[in-house]
Amino acid sequence: MAEHTELIRRLADDFTALEEAVLRQANGVCAAETAAALEDPALVGPVTVVLAHADVLARGAVRWAELAVQPAERLRRLRAQARTVRRARSRAEARYKKERARRLGRPRPVEPLELRVVRVAFPLSFHEFLRQELRGRGLPDGSPHAPESDLARWAWERAAADRAVPEAVRELLDRDDEAFVQALLLDAREEENPLLPHDAVVERWSRHTRTASAWGRYAIGRAERDVLACPPTARCARLDALDDAYQDAAVLAARSREAQLRVTDLHDRMHACVASAPFAEVVAQCRAGALARFEHTQPEAWRRVRDLTVKHQADCSEQADGCRRCHGSLAQVMADELAGRDEGGEGEVSVPSASAHDDRYALLADLPDTAVVAVADAALGEDSAVCGYGWASETGKAGHGDSMAASSGEAEVIGICAAALSLLERHQGALVVLLCDSTEAVDAVDSALKAADPGAAHRTLLFPESRELMARLVRHRDRVQVRWLKGHVGHDLNEIADACARLALRRATGRIPASMAKKEAARILRTFGSAQRQSSAAA
Repeated sequence: MAEHTELIRRLADDFTALEEAVLRQANGVCAAETAAALEDPALVGPVTVVLAHADVLARGAVRWAELAVQPAERLRRLRAQARTVRRARSRAEARYKKERARRLGRPRPVEPLELRVVRVAFPLSFHEFLRQELRGRGLPDGSPHAPESDLARWAWERAAADRAVPEAVRELLDRDDEAFVQALLLDAREEENPLLPHDAVVERWSRHTRTASAWGRYAIGRAERDVLACPPTARCARLDALDDAYQDAAVLAARSREAQLRVTDLHDRMHACVASAPFAEVVAQCRAGALARFEHTQPEAWRRVRDLTVKHQADCSEQADGCRRCHGSLAQVMADELAGRDEGGEGEVSVPSASAHDDRYALLADLPDTAVVAVADAALGEDSAVCGYGWASETGKAGHGDSMAASSGEAEVIGICAAALSLLERHQGALVVLLCDSTEAVDAVDSALKAADPGAAHRTLLFPESRELMARLVRHRDRVQVRWLKGHVGHDLNEIADACARLALRRATGRIPASMAKKEAARILRTFGSAQRQSSAAA
């Protein structure tokens, strides 16, 4: 590969040249020299960045052509190109993962299985014992900020203690979340911010790229609505605004992927730091000491762990590899054994189990006869923030509409709020109960209603449309309940709400004419009425 060194360097430094080369390769028209250069490991990560950018642009070209009412043949070519880019992106991501695994070399040494089971099954106890070990070795409280997952960060910070953070970087870090997201949007839309890749900033950058990208989709959604508000012959200027929004979204996607690559590199360097002397010795001593403290203070739990791991290792097919992936399932066995017991500290098990929401499936027996029950659902597209929502009530009423949402959870909240507000107006004085198959949405609305504060749902609600609906709903908190309903299991109201939501999204994005949408809505309501009559007859 030495003969391609200069070409590799040029591609690594020139985003546009790299993207053009990658797209030529995806389309099978790449020069042999360029194709060979693209195989260099130094370009594996950058290729995923340019393909994240190209993927959004390719889908944007399809959407532009759809709204511009381009000839069918041109649409077919654009859709084929978008599929080609998406496949190239998937292959590039797979290659990146393979190359990273090769770069890291052999897997990290496997810790004793007993230690891993205790750490997962008894996290609070183990982490407290770890803190005690750290203090016993003269480390001040909070260094590291145990639990154990922060040991790598602690070692990294200790190694980097003499590195001063530049004032400009400190100023960026001191911004609140909203101002930081605005910096990311400026980075994408105006001028690249050279401070974002700094080790002190990169993790925050990566965390907030999703929010910045959501605002990019919001701009696309607004531009789509403007285009669809006028006839095809008068769309030229508004289509230019849509193209601009897709250009910004593509840059946001590329910068998001770059942030992921940089934070992955940072974490790899952190783990390399903690795995090398002198930190590796301190970490090993702390973990072993914490396990010894656990054995001494909780002997019964320790015996159960020992018996379980010895029995498991006797016939485990992965024993030669140290049972690298077995601790999670063994910790779950511990959780099952301890279920229902009251053993003080030994009863502590933090292992993911079946959601508590599972026990709430359609539990409506506690409701008064006058309660109005409805199901809400929502649908969200890929590139645009436009969403559709729908709802259906046991009273025979149904409705649908569209709004803007950053996530499926936010879209579901919008559906719940819109349905509840409509039913509250129709049924004065009655309790309104909304069922929804999104646990995130149910928890967000429930938190806001109980706190009497729309801000309690701020983690789910990003856009002004959803926040305004939530503020209106909270005013009626005494008359509204929301519960979880398992989705798509044949529940009539759920199926009708889902159909209404998908129809609303198609109508809002112009994928179905208004006249046809009206007929489809009437068909859904006829199906709804027929299902209700059959249910009443069976009863």
